Amino acid sequence: MKRADLYFALVVAAFFVPFFLSRTLYEGYQSFNAAHGMVMSFVKFSILSTMGELLGLRISSGHYFRKGFGVLPRAVVWGFLGMGISMAFVVFSTGVPAFAAYLGVDNPAAIMEGALSWGKVLLAFAISVTMNSIFAPVFMTFHKITDTHILMTGGTLRGLFSPIPMGEIMQGLNWRVQWEFVFKKTIPLFWFPAHTVTFLLPGEVRVLFAALLGVALGVILAVAARKK
Repeated sequence: MKRADLYFALVVAAFFVPFFLSRTLYEGYQSFNAAHGMVMSFVKFSILSTMGELLGLRISSGHYFRKGFGVLPRAVVWGFLGMGISMAFVVFSTGVPAFAAYLGVDNPAAIMEGALSWGKVLLAFAISVTMNSIFAPVFMTFHKITDTHILMTGGTLRGLFSPIPMGEIMQGLNWRVQWEFVFKKTIPLFWFPAHTVTFLLPGEVRVLFAALLGVALGVILAVAARKK
């Protein structure tokens, strides 16, 4: 293991290990998370998903850091995206069971709150498919636009908050890769099953698990960046 990889592993361990060693710290986290869910969504995604992007950079370039990459701006963007994901979880995990009830499913909300069953798995899958079919393409495209804007403005916070030339960036996107790989492959083959597992978890840990999936997203972005 190279020294940079060891340092990265130590940073990740330093973030998680204390919660396993200290019950008081873990209970404090649970309490704050329950009282300030959106704030914690910002924190979780800004840290964990940015780590995923650094891992993706390591895979694509051999380095964890690169001038102009904009680690801090990316963390800020991921924080706000995380809040949007948290909102989407609430909207779709509530709305899909309500629509299932409208279609005649007997008490789907109770099924989702109950023990693991095939009915619960099917409902979780339905929530995942609906969310990733409607929300994910918009989310992924906007994330790509912000990434491009960060790179175009030198990876600075000041650049991040400058006006985003949306039309120019969208015109320059590689829509073939965006469709053929990001949308057509990663959404059904990875995000459908990954978020099915997410919606089978208790509500208080869903956003944390989704943020952990940001590490996987970093790898996906690295693979997509290599495609021409």
